Amino acid sequence: MIRIGVLISGNGTNLQAILDACREGRIDGEVVVVISDRADAYGLERARRAGVEAIHVDPGDYPTRTAFDRALAELLLARNVDLVCLAGYMRLVRKPMLTAFPNRILNIHPSLLPAFPGLDAQGQALAYGVKVAGCTVHFVNEGMDEGPIILQAAVPVLEDDTHETLRARIQVEEHRIYPRAVQLFAEGRLRIEGRRVRILDQPQKGDS
Repeated sequence: MIRIGVLISGNGTNLQAILDACREGRIDGEVVVVISDRADAYGLERARRAGVEAIHVDPGDYPTRTAFDRALAELLLARNVDLVCLAGYMRLVRKPMLTAFPNRILNIHPSLLPAFPGLDAQGQALAYGVKVAGCTVHFVNEGMDEGPIILQAAVPVLEDDTHETLRARIQVEEHRIYPRAVQLFAEGRLRIEGRRVRILDQPQKGDS
C-alpha cells in the first residue's frame, strides 16, 4: 500500500476522487497528508473530513520559490510519502521536489496535452475552436505540463458549450482517470521510456 501526499490550491475535487478511490479499494494506498499553498482552499476541509492531516504552507513565509519547495519536500519526506499527486495545484514544481521524488510526482491537466498547457485550458480550447477537448495525467518534470503522459481521456466540445459546461464534462473524466493512474503507479506498472510511458501487464522488477 502506497502513502500518498496531495498538493492543492483550491476546491479539491480531484483530491476527493483520490480519497474516495482509496476508501473504496480502487487505489491500493492511502492519502496521508494534504498540503495547500492557500489557507482558504476548500480541499483542506475535504482532507479534515476524511481524517487526513491538512497543512497550509504560506509561500510568503519563504524568501524564494526554491526554499518554499524545499519546505514542501521536507514535510512530505517526513511522512514517508511514496507518491505526490498535484490536484489543482497552481504552482510549478521546482528542483527540491523533483529531486526528493524523482518520477514520483503526478499531475492532472484539463486538456489533451501537449495542446493548451498552463492556465485556463478550457478557455484556450474554446477560443481555438477545437472539436475535442479532454484531460491528461502525466509525470511532472521541470516544464509546465510537459512531463511524460500516462493516461488521457477525450470529450466532445459542443456548439453551445460555455467554459463551465466544458469544464464540468472534462472533470467527470478527470475523476475517472486520475485514480486509475495512481493505481497503476501503486501496482508498479508504469515505465518511462523517454517521452513515452508504457503501461505494463506485470509490475516492473523490484516493485511491489
